[in-house]
Amino acid sequence: MSAKHFPSLRSLPVRPALAGVALLALASALAPGLMPAQAQEGAAAASLATPEDGRPVSFAELAREVSPAVVNITTSTIVTRPAGPRGMLPEGSPFEDLFDRFRDRQPQRTGALGSGFVVSADGYIVTNNHVIDGADQIEIEFFSGDRLPATVVGTDPNTDIALLKVEADHDLPFVKFGDSSDDMAEVGDWVMAMGNPLGQGFSVSAGIISARNRALSGTFDDFIQTDAAINQGNSGGPLFNMRGEVIGVNTSILSPDGGSIGIGFSMASNVVKDVVAQLQQFGETRRGYLGVRIQDIMPDMVGTIAGLDKAEGALVTDVPEGPAADAGIRTGDVILEFNGSEVVDTRQLVRMVAAAPVGEAVDVVVLRNGAEMTLGITLGRRETQLDAGVSTGPSTSAEPHVAELSGLSVATITPEIAQEMGLGSDAAGVVITDIDPLSDAAAKGLRPGDVIVEAGQAPVASVDDLKERVTEARDAGRRSILLLLRRGDEAMFMAIGINE
Repeated sequence: MSAKHFPSLRSLPVRPALAGVALLALASALAPGLMPAQAQEGAAAASLATPEDGRPVSFAELAREVSPAVVNITTSTIVTRPAGPRGMLPEGSPFEDLFDRFRDRQPQRTGALGSGFVVSADGYIVTNNHVIDGADQIEIEFFSGDRLPATVVGTDPNTDIALLKVEADHDLPFVKFGDSSDDMAEVGDWVMAMGNPLGQGFSVSAGIISARNRALSGTFDDFIQTDAAINQGNSGGPLFNMRGEVIGVNTSILSPDGGSIGIGFSMASNVVKDVVAQLQQFGETRRGYLGVRIQDIMPDMVGTIAGLDKAEGALVTDVPEGPAADAGIRTGDVILEFNGSEVVDTRQLVRMVAAAPVGEAVDVVVLRNGAEMTLGITLGRRETQLDAGVSTGPSTSAEPHVAELSGLSVATITPEIAQEMGLGSDAAGVVITDIDPLSDAAAKGLRPGDVIVEAGQAPVASVDDLKERVTEARDAGRRSILLLLRRGDEAMFMAIGINE
């Protein structure tokens, strides 16, 4: 969401609703007569005394020492709007649009406010991308009252982070990033937010870390949830721990009306500092690229995958052309470790791959057919490589073969069945033609048209193959079987109960 989209403080567009509550980007419109307040100078590190029960006596010392590095950001851009009087048309008249089309349209300058913080003495400033997106003028106001123009060094819409630069004739006070990992920033820890809420100027709010590892909408999301008051205009401002270190960048809130209700989100500093380093060095992000499609391990898959004893890792559903394919990773492999770190789930793997250096070799440990193996993979660059679809190959069966199986009606794919089911001409395997609505498969979301290409981690080209895999699973004492399905261009694994 661009800051330029905010026409007034009373009319704030919102991001799509999340569970019936609006998720708001926190840029604030610059309303006439509202100017950021000035604040006093200080140093850029702090500690906080606490009484015996651990509660802060006061946040004053911390606020005083870090505040010189927090800034207000004013942006402006030129937009084209209808000019001239609207005559006597009442608000909401059905003739408004018709009338506006015949009025002259003239460029006008509109402004917005946000927050940010200085991260180096030579003038690098971090904020949210949505604060400065589309702006042609950016001005930074410091706590001393000084104002300087800023230029954009680089942006990353994926994490909503932007890096700005100002030129000053002296070193600027700055703050440092802290460690936002789970053991260094725990749920219940005190935090303090700073920024420019609703264009009112410098403001401090305090609270605790309410939750960790929140995902909102992005691939690389790793948000810290806090109940420290955050409002529009706080976008890009810092979330401090009690040591005066930045552990998050205030980005979004959940709210029914646009105001703070104690549910705010800050992008974790361990994500931000890697992005900032790349923007500073290259002016853009350069994320690692493995080249696999993956899904989480579900609890009911444990026991269906040989050698897997817990629901952790990332299950490979597809391997298009790319680094992983070149290194020998296969569909059905479970990625257990990446570059020396255990893989708990797909979100963690995505973040680890993205943070890994492009062009460098890493070791990836996979589980295949009950045995672990280590593969060396040279990572590509995510921004320049796109996933490619993988053909399942031509059909090998000339006659349709239909069977009832575990609540599913399935058929070997023929050209005629492929046309009837709306599949591609190169579809191969076994297609689900009908499903019992009370079956385990229906409860897990399978539907007619899904194509089964593997069962029990072995390829199936016909219904006979599928029956054989199910028989093998029963003979091995298993109560479910792992299927690899394709739905359009997507692939997914799913454990399905086996009927006796």
